Amino acid sequence: MERARAYLDHNATSALRPEVAEAVLRALVELPGNPSSVHREGRAARAAVEAARAPVAALAGAAASRVVFTSGGTEAANAVLSGALRRRGVPAPTRLLIGATEHPCCLQGHGFPAEATEILPVDGDGVLRLDVLEARLSGLAARGGTALVSIQAANNETGVVQPLSRVAAFTCQYGALLHSDAVQAAGRVSIARNITGIDALTLSGHKLGAPKGVGAIVLGEDATLEPGLIRGGGQEARLRAGTENVAGIVGFGVAAEAALAALPAEALRLGALRDAIEAGVRARAPDAVVFGAGAERLPNTLCFAVPGLKAETALIALDLDGIAVSSGAACASGKVSRSGVLAAMGVDPALSAGALRVSLGWNSREEDGERFLAAFDRLVSSLYKRRERAA
Repeated sequence: MERARAYLDHNATSALRPEVAEAVLRALVELPGNPSSVHREGRAARAAVEAARAPVAALAGAAASRVVFTSGGTEAANAVLSGALRRRGVPAPTRLLIGATEHPCCLQGHGFPAEATEILPVDGDGVLRLDVLEARLSGLAARGGTALVSIQAANNETGVVQPLSRVAAFTCQYGALLHSDAVQAAGRVSIARNITGIDALTLSGHKLGAPKGVGAIVLGEDATLEPGLIRGGGQEARLRAGTENVAGIVGFGVAAEAALAALPAEALRLGALRDAIEAGVRARAPDAVVFGAGAERLPNTLCFAVPGLKAETALIALDLDGIAVSSGAACASGKVSRSGVLAAMGVDPALSAGALRVSLGWNSREEDGERFLAAFDRLVSSLYKRRERAA
């Protein structure tokens, strides 16, 4: 009989919510039309797409008309950071200021030349150095330049939440544009309060229990976007060409509505479960290091390392023991490599090589945490026995 498994990798992707699966199946079966067609079937598909905009926009506290659907968070971030983002009355950005712990879709997917790009440092907990940001914005404004600042709402590896409201105050003061990758934060913490002053938020459905392959750009009230990376059609208000993923968008809307409705209670529930797992890790491995422990973190995320324990070894052992966790971002084609996030935080390479990420989601339960801790106990017991023999 196969061992019961515990899936604890929701920051990579969350399981499809049952109500989402039902809505997606109905859309696949009952909405055969192209949403750009004028006949009845096309109009029905168009209505379904438009109905999904409001709950997705609600994640960011924005109007439905400000949502542009994409194929996912990566495309959304690439489009915004291509140099196409504008704000009425503000010159086009000439320089990109981007956080050192941003997701690769931002750090590697933007369209600014190297000489016009600056990496903003973080402190030891992974929190943006606001003093450096202000100094860079002040200097650029004094020279008559315009910056585009890109700071994630919360980190995908450590769960560290960035001070977006303060970042937005600086960008407003110095006439800069602001993008935030809110893929991990949306539906897990409230980001609606931070939409004021943000020109573009980018989202991804599958982190919330929607299908993979659907995301969105949420534009600020005065923001505009030049026609994006995908051209050749008039879809999405001529901002993103290509026939819309109707079933995926429908699912995104249902997932967004469910996540937002449950957010206060789920934040408390998952925070308690995360804290119990963290306490269990520390009890079993007193020398464990929790990354970002001194900062505000997403309630569902725990990233830690045990000195001497390699991530490759741990991931395989845990998987064989029925536990699915990660060593960081799920965008390295299954490869385990040193985390750029932890490097930016100044973590020793030997320690970061053992980083493990436990991330919880809508269907995570106490027994999942218990299974993880039992498997982790077996793992570190073996590690400590090896240490004793070597001593």
